[in-house]
Formats: sequence, C-alpha cells, structure tokens
Amino acid sequence: MRLSETIIEQEPAVGSWITLRDPSVAELTAEIGFDFVVLDIEHTPNTMETVIELVRAVDAADSHTEAIVRLPWNDPVVVKRVLDTGASGVMAPMIESEAEAETLVEATRYPPEGVRGVAGSRASRYGLEMEEYYWTASDDIVTIAQIETDRGLENVAEIAAVDGLDALFVGPADLSANLGCYGEWDSEEFLAAVDEIVETAHDAETAVSTLAVQNADIKRWVHRGFDFVMAGIDTTHVLAGSQRAKSTFEEAIEERES
Repeated sequence: MRLSETIIEQEPAVGSWITLRDPSVAELTAEIGFDFVVLDIEHTPNTMETVIELVRAVDAADSHTEAIVRLPWNDPVVVKRVLDTGASGVMAPMIESEAEAETLVEATRYPPEGVRGVAGSRASRYGLEMEEYYWTASDDIVTIAQIETDRGLENVAEIAAVDGLDALFVGPADLSANLGCYGEWDSEEFLAAVDEIVETAHDAETAVSTLAVQNADIKRWVHRGFDFVMAGIDTTHVLAGSQRAKSTFEEAIEERES
C-alpha cells in the first residue's frame, strides 16, 4: 500500500525526521523500514540540490519508505520544484486558513485542478512516463498542512475540510509557543488545543500527525489519537546515542576505580 493510501485511510504509519544533508543519513534511516521520512528544508540549510539527493537516497534503500518534504513556506514555486524531485508529498508550515490550505493543494495538482507546471523531471522519469505521471500524481502525492498558530487553531475545521488535503500536522513547539505555553506539554491549554485538532480532523475524515522527539512521547501521542507520528529526529538520535556511550564509559571508569 502506498503512503498516500495509508494516510487517506487513516491507517497507522511511522516516520522519522531528517535534518542532516548527508544522503547516507536518509538512506540508512530508510533501510530501517519506516513508512516515510520527512526531509526538512524549513529549519535546515538544505537546498533543492540536497533535497533531490536525499530523495534519491531514500528511494535507493531496500524498503518501502517514501519521502515527504517539509517546505520552508507555502509557496507554489517551491512545491513544484520539490515534487519534481520525485518526493511523495509535501508538508507546509503555518497554514492558518481555508484559502491557504487550498493554495497548498492546488500547488500539488496539475491543471485543470491545480496550478502545478507540467514538465519532464525525475518524478516522471525525466519525461519518459510523463503522461502516466500526469494522470496519477494527484492520487499518489501526500499533502499535509501544519497547524501551529492560534489562528490556524481557530480555522482548523475549515482547513481540515479542504478537498485534497490528506492530513493535518500538529507542530508542538510552534503551537505551544503561539499559545503562550512553550514546551509545557502537559498544560491544559496545549492539550486542549491538541485534542481539538485531532477531533476536528477526524470529524472531517482527515488524518492527523505530530512529531515525537522523545521516545516517551511516541506512545503518548498515539494514545491521544494521532494516526501517524514522526518518531524522532536524526540529530536527536545522534545526540542520545553519543551521550549514552559517553555516560557508559564514565560509569565503567568509576566502577573500575571504586
């Protein structure tokens, strides 16, 4: 089952977040067998040149993993270029209205349903399968809107109901910051907002997701009703593993000298 089908049917899916630009990181993460990876170009120095190499790396892995690109902004020009790399979907930050969600969806669709430019690219095997890709791309592309501001929260029902939008993403850091309770994951205001987004998305038969930076948060968000979760960030995994190894060495030295 393709990722788009999994998300549309609100079946469980697990992904990982990639910020590092070395394709080996994306490839080895995909080798684990995640359903998808999110390639971040909003808060990283990654460029279109690195994105295509990261997408290639994910595709090279011996797994079913697909690549979703987290955009720097809801810009149709960027959406077009990202999808031409062969990415399976896009996720746009700071979606705050029905109109902005519609703009996002239209950018992922070829005319007459949307405004995406038609051209041979890696996504269509450089034009060798252009006609087939033209007719099937809309069904295969995953389109996700990030809800992370108070205005987005106010308009979440209208956003979730936009035709062609496959999922909402709760941006925990930005949402908590905009609600005035940054990092207070147990605050009543933050959890009420999370529950509202999850319930509203499901009422519209739209999937909903979030990022779990710590392992303890994965079960927490799954139990709270999220359909799919980005389980950890590459840099966090590197830090955690390095800190564990260093601590283990220091403990061994203390034990030897005691």
